[in-house]
Formats: sequence, C-alpha cells, structure tokens
Amino acid sequence: MERVATVNRKTNETDIKLSLGVDGEGFSELETGVPFLTHMLDLFAKHGQFDLKVDAKGDIEIDDHHTTEDIGICLGQALREALGDKKGIKRYGNAFVPMDEALAQVVVDLSNRPHFELRGEFPSQKVGTFDTELVHEFLWKLALEARMNLHVIVHYGHNTHHMIEAVFKALARALDEATTIDPRVKGIPSSKGML
Repeated sequence: MERVATVNRKTNETDIKLSLGVDGEGFSELETGVPFLTHMLDLFAKHGQFDLKVDAKGDIEIDDHHTTEDIGICLGQALREALGDKKGIKRYGNAFVPMDEALAQVVVDLSNRPHFELRGEFPSQKVGTFDTELVHEFLWKLALEARMNLHVIVHYGHNTHHMIEAVFKALARALDEATTIDPRVKGIPSSKGML
C-alpha cells in the first residue's frame, strides 16, 4: 500500500499545498517563500528518503512566522495521514547527526500522543533573514499534528546554521527509521493494540 498524502491549508495568512511520500527517493519540489526553510526541507527529504512537494504562499512581507508554522502543521498532518493505522512500522526512531562542530540528536515515537521537547540554544537569533525561534515553532506544530513524541537535543555547536541543519537531518533520519516497515512487527506496534 502506497503511503502518501496531500494536505491543503488556506487561511487569511497562508495558502499551502503539501504532498508527502513516506517511501520515496528523497525528491523535493519546494516553493516556500522562506529560503532557509526551503533549504531545511530539501535536506529533510533527501536524508529521510521522503518525496516532498510544497507550494506555499504566505504573508512573508510581515515575517516568516505564519508560513513556517503552517508548513509544519501541513507536514505533520500529511505524515499522520500517510502512515494510516501504522501497522508494521518500527514506531521509534533515534538519530545523531554531526554537522561540522555541531551535534544534534532527534528521538521520535509515533505514539499518537503528541509531545515536544527541545534542549539546546542557538547562538544567533537569525540565520540570514530567518528567525531561529521559528525552528521551535515548526517542530512543535509538526509533532502536534503528526501526533508524535518528538525530542530534539542539540548537544553542542557554535554556528547556528550548522546546528539547525543537524537537527533537520537528524529529524529526517529518525523519522525514516520510525516509519520503516519491519517484517517482524505483526499488526500495531503497541501492547494497547492501537496507536
């Protein structure tokens, strides 16, 4: 069964169409209007082997907040929809990724119980024109809408770009592991019988 989903979200602030293929080849086609976020989503798709298309128009003349947040919402909804009942998945994923001097770790549980923790501080408030506080906003909305438990730990680093890039690569790899079908898993990977 093909694990793909398309989400459309239109508000007074944004108009987004997002498609996600979980079992992809790392292909991305991205129009976000937010260059740094585009870069992060491109490497997210590549390192997670996800196929990701995003066509987003937002009120970036104000700032990048609404567009970044709403893309996180759409990506979370698409991930949840694409995984369906989650039969046979590994459910948990953990990845450490270095990026030069920075080291990030991401741990996920596709538990249907949304929770988000971020440990680590970014030295700069901006990368280019992108407000680094939006990383938290994006990841929290992603976790909430995907209904996953998401823990992000930036162990160290001093270049903010490298630190955020390590986070997105680790997120991709952790989700790739968690969404992988494991032939040893029979049915839903939970003693409750559902996720």
